[in-house]
Amino acid sequence: MSSTPLADLSAAGVSIWLDDLSRQRIESGNLRSLIEQKHVVGVTSNPSIFQSALSHADHYAEQLDDLARRGASVDDAVREITTDDVRRASDVFRGVWTETGGKDGRVSLEVDPRNAHETDATVDEAVDLWKTVDRPNLMIKIPATPEGIPAITRTLAEGISVNVTLIFSVDRYRAVMDAFLAGMEQAKANGHDLSSMASVASFFVSRVDSEVDKRLEDIGTDAALALRGTAAIANARLAYQAYLDFFGTERWATLQGAGAQAQRPLWASTGVKNKAYPDTLYVTELVAPNTVNTMPEATLDAFADHGELHGDAVSGTADAAAEVFAALSEVGIDVDDVYQVLEDEGVQKFDDAWKGLLETISEQLTRRSPEQS
Repeated sequence: MSSTPLADLSAAGVSIWLDDLSRQRIESGNLRSLIEQKHVVGVTSNPSIFQSALSHADHYAEQLDDLARRGASVDDAVREITTDDVRRASDVFRGVWTETGGKDGRVSLEVDPRNAHETDATVDEAVDLWKTVDRPNLMIKIPATPEGIPAITRTLAEGISVNVTLIFSVDRYRAVMDAFLAGMEQAKANGHDLSSMASVASFFVSRVDSEVDKRLEDIGTDAALALRGTAAIANARLAYQAYLDFFGTERWATLQGAGAQAQRPLWASTGVKNKAYPDTLYVTELVAPNTVNTMPEATLDAFADHGELHGDAVSGTADAAAEVFAALSEVGIDVDDVYQVLEDEGVQKFDDAWKGLLETISEQLTRRSPEQS
């Protein structure tokens, strides 16, 4: 096969996942073609993605009619529709899962964002979703809120693969990795096959630049303005160094000897929001071995068309990245406040999207209800 930007990216150790899922993609064969033609080896979903998919109800009409006839509640309807999509997508990726020994071919499904600050409810739903979808290549997405951290450990302890989402700071990322190790240790003690489990830690990228750039522009000095577009990549590069440090310990080596796969860093929110920046910025500048880049389709297409690789862009960059944060602090950026604002906004955005999804389904069920006939 001839070299292409996406093929080269894959060869560099970056697993390409699509940050989108819909029934239309599944039924049209689009998802299959992305595997075959664009090196896509996984899919992530979230409440916003499902809200968008369900706003185009044609591909869900038959199921919605059936749900309405059965008098299904809105919550039950949402659960049935989303788990059906994820189950079918998991089947599409089953071959990739087999070929990669379970490393890729993964499809992610998020817990109800209304439980983002409820540990017990998150774990209960994670277990329920895992049983409902009933596919070995499923990953349950759990937000990295303070209440989500213990839920990560407890879910992994049940033998369930986990995609940790909404990570913004390196400190929180370290807590996520520690929760992963504790969960895998408990899974081992509980008799689960560690080799069948996988986990990724979704470190959000572009949103960091959006928030920091806004604050730099408010400060308005030459020194501040010169730092625009530097925070997100530096943040991710520091995260990668934390990953290397964490998975170089004896504690990890013990789990690895028992068959465990390392929890890979996943670069999320990689669509460029500032049109002044190259549209492939958060792909080209974050190439590193054993990482995942989950892209919206526009970013995937942009990289396929004109993406450039300059080798490993991350390893060995931690010192330079730390200098960026020293400079940000010097001009007056409170990075801890940035991270907290982004986490709060991230949870709220998914919560709003979930509520919008419930409203969309409610309207569809009401319209199709036998009482309306």
